[in-house]
Amino acid sequence: MLERLVPDEYVASVFDIDLEGLKKRGIEGLIIDIDNTLVSWETKTADHRILEWFTKLERMGFRICLLSNNTKDRVVKFTEAIRIPAVYRAAKPRKRAFVKAMAAMGKTPSTTAVIGDQVFTDILGAKRLGLYAVLVMPVSGREFFTTRFVRKIERMLLARMVKEGKLVKPVGSRVI
Repeated sequence: MLERLVPDEYVASVFDIDLEGLKKRGIEGLIIDIDNTLVSWETKTADHRILEWFTKLERMGFRICLLSNNTKDRVVKFTEAIRIPAVYRAAKPRKRAFVKAMAAMGKTPSTTAVIGDQVFTDILGAKRLGLYAVLVMPVSGREFFTTRFVRKIERMLLARMVKEGKLVKPVGSRVI
């Protein structure tokens, strides 16, 4: 079970992801979480840096689908300016939404990576389907009460993974 919680990569932010490295691995599709992966959960739209990053992804030939446990209203508002397919109320880590996101991109598990900020939703969901998993540090420390509680467990788990050599602490990271 613990192996399903270990990300393939752990980086400080989406801007630190080795996109060329993903391409070399055969990754063509990216399933990306929104809240605290791209923007803080209270931020309604993507800022210019995220918009530029999406443009770069598309120029590199990546297909993208956003995947969020948040509501339809929140996800639709976020995607208005970027016109990227999205799945809302995903119930991550359940498999169904990840499969739906891959179908929206026309990709398979061997050509898809998941990018997210939570081990118990994004990484576990990716690993359950054999997807490449990239964990990013949360954009903001402001989170729902329940998420803050889970983060405490996550920090202990990540510290253990680093100590056991299963994971490398991101360069420039604040705290694991």
